[in-house]
Amino acid sequence: MTRIPDTSLPDISLLASADAATLRQLPDCELVDLLLPDMNGLLRGKRITRDALEKVYQEGVCLPMSLIATDITGNTVEETGLGYDIGDEDRICRPVPGSLRAVPWSPRPMAQLLLSMEDAKGGAFEANPREVLKRVLERYTARGLKPVVAVELEFYLFDAHLDADGKPRTPVNPVTGRRSNSTQVYYMEDLNDYRGFTDAVSAACKAQGIPADTAVAEYAPGQFEINLKHRDDALLACDDAVMLKRAIKAVAQQQGVQASFMAKPFAEQAGNGLHIHVSVLDDKGDNIFASTPEAPADTLKHAIGGLQRSAKDSLLLFAPHANSYRRFVLNAFVPLNDAWGYNNRTVAMRIPHSNEANTRVEHRIAGADANVYLVTAAVLAGMLHGLENGFDPGAPVVGNAYEQTEIRTPYWRQAIDDFMGSDFIREQFGESFRHIYGQQKLKEMHTFYTQVTTLEYDWYLRAV
Repeated sequence: MTRIPDTSLPDISLLASADAATLRQLPDCELVDLLLPDMNGLLRGKRITRDALEKVYQEGVCLPMSLIATDITGNTVEETGLGYDIGDEDRICRPVPGSLRAVPWSPRPMAQLLLSMEDAKGGAFEANPREVLKRVLERYTARGLKPVVAVELEFYLFDAHLDADGKPRTPVNPVTGRRSNSTQVYYMEDLNDYRGFTDAVSAACKAQGIPADTAVAEYAPGQFEINLKHRDDALLACDDAVMLKRAIKAVAQQQGVQASFMAKPFAEQAGNGLHIHVSVLDDKGDNIFASTPEAPADTLKHAIGGLQRSAKDSLLLFAPHANSYRRFVLNAFVPLNDAWGYNNRTVAMRIPHSNEANTRVEHRIAGADANVYLVTAAVLAGMLHGLENGFDPGAPVVGNAYEQTEIRTPYWRQAIDDFMGSDFIREQFGESFRHIYGQQKLKEMHTFYTQVTTLEYDWYLRAV
């Protein structure tokens, strides 16, 4: 028997205007995923029926406060103080206005909606990653400034099945039938061969209003990059990135492969980066960085100086996991310095080739495994710190920065210590956030180092 869709709608007067318009376009929608990005950037939440959406807009939805800071395995980190210490209390989570979107890859008509968590008094929970970024943006607004942000994400496609040793494998090329094993950076044939995947991602982005505009075959077999258009609302730019990652993973699964944003899946291949492009507009809409390489604007130099001085304290936000630090190796287009330069991919802060009006900073330190809200918050806070204090970044590097600067290989344990002891993090993001995020990462590190690896058995079991 043919099912007649229920076209009744929740009371749309309760919805943000953009969400009401979206819902009108989805008369067959049956389910809605309520999504709360946690500190690791994982999406947690609930799935509800469409008729429950009205209540969510009116009253919010309850989720455990501890969800914000669960570790990468999904366990509560008691050291944060959000678990047993407070009885694992629920907090109200409310819709992010304008974030309702169709889920085009679902076999059933569905939508998704971003949530933001409140504190016990009904205000914004200050450790919520989206709220962390929002507070940084408020400081820009107070100074009559508006950041313009674009996000670039690199990722791998893998075979859906691991090899006999439990390790990922590059995918089988859908055209040649052979497993991808060559490094053909920006190779158009790779894009053509995987056109079924990139076209499906493009269609999902169009359906969800995600402004993706460029796909690139990157510097390893099975590695790709999809870029997002710039926005003059950094929150929306990060929302786009969160939705793009979900779309990429879902489309990959539909096509029998796995997409991963893991920072360094293969020791011998390129890692996955998260690059943030930023310019800043004044109250007249002019780019305060606008300048030429021959005469860089003081504001540009001061912003870069702030990024240099905050990089060490913020590294844990750029590289949050054990695997993140495997990405920091020589001659892999990953910054091992705090240098800056024009049109130079060996520096941490790159000024891409552009005309004067579009001068911007490309921040290249973070891995694709990081939380995009927190990375963007750290980048913008560092730049504002430099603008307020007039820091001097030194001269731009011309040529190979690896050969001209001190090589720094960061370590997870030191990054955690630097973060937890940082006055910059406390002043910019609050003591509560510093404590909760720091304890989450400390617990993950302790858990990681309690495991005995296969390599240890190979090296030591018989030899010692």
